[in-house]
Amino acid sequence: QVQLVESGGGLVQPGGSLRLSCSASGDRFSPNNNMGWYRQAPGHQRELVAWITTGGSRNYSDFVKGRFTISRDNAKNTVYLQMGSLKPEDTGVYFCNARISPMTFRPQPGGLWGQGTQVTVSS
Repeated sequence: QVQLVESGGGLVQPGGSLRLSCSASGDRFSPNNNMGWYRQAPGHQRELVAWITTGGSRNYSDFVKGRFTISRDNAKNTVYLQMGSLKPEDTGVYFCNARISPMTFRPQPGGLWGQGTQVTVSS
């Protein structure tokens, strides 16, 4: 059984940085999976932050462009999200997602999901 396990969340001051990691465990994880990050703030719908294809093409939502960088290590089945210039509005639970199909702004059914990691940006 394949699982996605996230790490790296926490509390950070505005303007600070955090790095999230998500690793796929299990020997049946397809290398053809796109990998990405969604987030969900209290009272809001889950939304796409960024995603990366197996070939390394990166896609970002406008609200994180220039501040966040997504990367992946295919040998380790791991995706990273380097977050910088963090704002209070970046606060939320960040979920890792893996799917064969391209990722959309609102999550589609299916694919693999991690359990989520809390990111809190506050002074």
